[in-house]
This record gives sequence, C-alpha cells and structure tokens, in this order.
Amino acid sequence: MKQGLPVVMSEIHGMSQRGGEVSTQLKIGSSYSPLIEEKSTNLLLAFEPLEALRALPMINQESYVVMNTSPIYPYNLKKSKYNYPDPKIIIKDLENHAKKVIILDAEKIAKEAGHILSLNMVMLGGAVTVPKFPLDKDNIIESMQQNLPEKSIPINLRAFNNGFNVCKVQFI
Repeated sequence: MKQGLPVVMSEIHGMSQRGGEVSTQLKIGSSYSPLIEEKSTNLLLAFEPLEALRALPMINQESYVVMNTSPIYPYNLKKSKYNYPDPKIIIKDLENHAKKVIILDAEKIAKEAGHILSLNMVMLGGAVTVPKFPLDKDNIIESMQQNLPEKSIPINLRAFNNGFNVCKVQFI
C-alpha cells in the first residue's frame, strides 16, 4: 500500500493444533478476489516443509517457492504410525512443479538474528529476492521501522537482511 498498490488478503485458514493446514492468500496489484486459483500462484512462502507440500496444487512451472526447512510435526502425525515426509523428497517434488525453489533454515537464521519470532521477517527477506517481487526492499524496511515496536526493530531488520542475503545468492 505504501507503494500505491492495492492489496487483498484472504482470511487465515487452518487449525495447526489439530494437524490442519494453515493458509493465507495475498494478492498485490489489481484483483477482484483475495482467493488464488489452483496452479496460479506466483510465489509460495512456506514456513514449513509439509505446508509447502500441502500447497503443491497451487503452484505451476512459473511459480517460485521460498521454503523454510525446519519441520513442525503435526499433532496427528506424532500420534500416528506414519513418519514425517523426508524434506529432500518434498523439495524434489516442489522442484518438479515450480520454476525455482529457494530453501533456507529460517528458524536458525531467526535465532541467530536474536529471536525465533523474527522468522516471518527472514521469510519476507527471502521473498524480496524473487524476480518481479512487487515490493521494493527499501519500502519494506521503512515500513518495518515505522510499524514494529522500537525494541524489536534491530532483531527484525537483522532477520530480514539475513533472509534476503541467504536467498539472493540462489539467483546469482
């Protein structure tokens, strides 16, 4: 919105406490609906490998995926006879369906930046590296400085920049 672009967002769906999918859809630019049709996602931000796999129907050969490699084991999976899928297999499956899969250990990067809760900023930093990402990096940083609690700004800026730096090398 700071750049004058319309933004539409869907509700946050899911019940991760019960093993369900958590999904939010966001459109930046001209749009009539916040919902994204299957196979039409430009960018999938997956905060967890299994969530990326669940969102596979949304991507196409022109989609980019930024995926955190740190798994979160769903409650129902912990209590079942099934194992968590091998992240290498998840990545391979995504690579077969997307233009580019960018992987990073966002949890580790967030902790190194100063707090696990900055993981979302690590992922945002990764998203900014994607070609044709509609938001300007400097505007995002300025918005962070204007909207985040003052004491959290240094950690979140470190997390954002570290996520950006880890992901941008995947495009060189």
